[in-house]
Amino acid sequence: MRESKDVTGIISALDVKEDKKIREKAAYILGDIHAGEAAVESLIQILGDEYWPIRKAAVLSLGRIGDRRAVESLINVLRDEYWHVRETAALALGVIGDKRAVKPIIAALKDGDLSVRCEVVDALGNLGAIEAVKPLTDILEEKDYILRACTVTSLGKIGDNSAVQSLVNSLKDDNYLVRVNAANALEIIGDERALPYLEEALKNSKGESQEFESALERAIKIIQDKE
Repeated sequence: MRESKDVTGIISALDVKEDKKIREKAAYILGDIHAGEAAVESLIQILGDEYWPIRKAAVLSLGRIGDRRAVESLINVLRDEYWHVRETAALALGVIGDKRAVKPIIAALKDGDLSVRCEVVDALGNLGAIEAVKPLTDILEEKDYILRACTVTSLGKIGDNSAVQSLVNSLKDDNYLVRVNAANALEIIGDERALPYLEEALKNSKGESQEFESALERAIKIIQDKE
């Protein structure tokens, strides 16, 4: 059925109650073959399935199909009891790009699971959500460097000048990945106010990180060329 893209047949496999693995596989395949709007309602219906891998498969496929009819249902899934499902819901909403998801995703920044929060941060960047800048900059004070690194990248994607000061502060972060991502984000935003901070960071680096220095040099050149 997958090879022939038999959407009707694969959708019917979602009702095979006696074998949850078949139902899970069918849900994944619908996304793999980009089944289109014909599969959307059937996938939405199994978002309440008691077997969480089926819910995760359905969420992922709804994101790959990209139909906005799924947005409200995916927003509800941000409160699923399993972090794997919540993480995938944030990913799917970021891919679909519907602004209705912005406020619920911002609320999900308080999720107790780090993997979910990183995906939520990434989704906000993909959505270009300017209203997320303040809650994202607050995250830059947290201990986990992976979360901080994700956050500075998303601030760059959003591209709002109000994030510049927080990003220049991140050029002094203890973790080099955060520093590199901050330099890249400042390059994308292109605000000339960042220039002295980028130049200072380059001067003080003293060859400690070639990747960081390359990112700084690139950001400086891009911003100077805009002037």
